[in-house]
Amino acid sequence: MKLSCDRCCRGIDSLFKYAGIKLRWATLKITSFMKSISLFKSISLAVVVATVLPLYSSAQSALKFPAPSPSATVKQVVGLTDVEIVYARPAMRGREVFGGLVPFGEIWRTGANAATTVSFSGPVAFGGTMIPAGTYALFSVPGKKAWEVILSSNTKQWGSYEHDAKDEVARVKVMPVKTAAVVESLTLSLDEVDADAATLNIAWEAVRVPITVIADTKAELLPQIQALMASDAQKKPYLQAAMYLYAKGVNLEQAAQWIGKAAAGQPDAIWISYRQGLVLEALGDKAGAMEAAKKSLTGAKKMEGEISTEYIRLNQTLIARLKS
Repeated sequence: MKLSCDRCCRGIDSLFKYAGIKLRWATLKITSFMKSISLFKSISLAVVVATVLPLYSSAQSALKFPAPSPSATVKQVVGLTDVEIVYARPAMRGREVFGGLVPFGEIWRTGANAATTVSFSGPVAFGGTMIPAGTYALFSVPGKKAWEVILSSNTKQWGSYEHDAKDEVARVKVMPVKTAAVVESLTLSLDEVDADAATLNIAWEAVRVPITVIADTKAELLPQIQALMASDAQKKPYLQAAMYLYAKGVNLEQAAQWIGKAAAGQPDAIWISYRQGLVLEALGDKAGAMEAAKKSLTGAKKMEGEISTEYIRLNQTLIARLKS
């Protein structure tokens, strides 16, 4: 009887052990299954996010709206110097600008959004102040009777909030001019451009503020011209060199010699004879100027088209001036 009970107990123990193994196996399967479901949900969510969000972002990026103050860039060569202005253009939109939107006596960014910048590829005189080549932030202090226009070395700023006087490289006083017509949008321009100077104009509402920018080429170019003309070069720019001296009003005797050589090399070139007349007039040689002008006029009358009409008019004007 005792033996039977022992066998029974051992059987029961084996049964429970087997059941325990099965239970653990089942538990592992269920846990693995639940993890698979969780992983599937995570992957599905990630796929949805990865698919939908780019579509949403793409839809947003496809929309473009007009800027309230659109950006603008002005480029101009002054003498041998490249000048570039980058700014934003706010509009009046019925508002009072100076003394209202832009207070008198306070630093103004001279534009909108980021600071307006002006770049010079070479040294220039800005309103009479010499500054080296570089890029500068353009600020101003509007006034009823006079303005101050400022160049700052700190170009990486929004507006004029971080303006510091220690960063200023130039501060010039300028008298504003009343415009003939209202200027709706702020306009910065480079006008009255000649061989080595231009006027930077700040115009808005009924005000224009002119700043003279001079990029003097004489110090750099004159020595180069003299060296080239004294060299053994076979082709020399006699006409260009003579007219440069004429435009600068320097070394007119040398200009007369060089343009004489240019005219001798191309005796039928009416444009050279006309310019020879201009140089000799500036030198005070009226007789020589008259001879050159008449030669150019005679050649122009033998030609046809616009060039004929233009040089007939130019020479007649020069001859009339020489006779007066």
